Amino acid sequence: MSELMKEYKEKTAPRLTQLYGYRSPMAVPRIAKVVVSMGVGQASKDAKVLEAACDELGKITGQKAVIRRAKRSIAGFSIREGQPVGCVVTLRGKRMYEFLERLIHVAIPRIRDFRGLSLRGFDGRGNYTLGLSEQTVFPEIPYDKVDAMRGLGVTIVIQGSTDEVSEQLLRSLGMPLMASNVN
Repeated sequence: MSELMKEYKEKTAPRLTQLYGYRSPMAVPRIAKVVVSMGVGQASKDAKVLEAACDELGKITGQKAVIRRAKRSIAGFSIREGQPVGCVVTLRGKRMYEFLERLIHVAIPRIRDFRGLSLRGFDGRGNYTLGLSEQTVFPEIPYDKVDAMRGLGVTIVIQGSTDEVSEQLLRSLGMPLMASNVN
């Protein structure tokens, strides 16, 4: 069991139950899944770029990435329906907690000029989304082997929650959120 999962079960869930008065352990908000995605605009021109992005995303998450294709044509971006445009990984259970632990304790502290994650990442339903501008903040990706810097998006889906409760949940797990909604 990862340290983050143990932290949730032993400290966070009882604290949220006490704070918000949940009567059932099933009513306590919990992290359902984490979706990590990487958009690759050059994939339509060069298949090797998409392959490299999927490989890097697989190394970061520990799970094979799935290629996403365009749902419709967009002439302004020279994209046709069905062309590959990115890759995505959905993490659940043990791998999800291990990824979150590495994200919170290893990757986020490696971000240059980091002042905290914005509270604007909440979507109104309790889910939180953050973007990383480069994949090299993860130690699994060797800096000298990277062909191009690619950003990635991380969405943390929290089940049965509001933004306020989700914020408390993420803070108690060690997510470095900003103090106020300044950004």
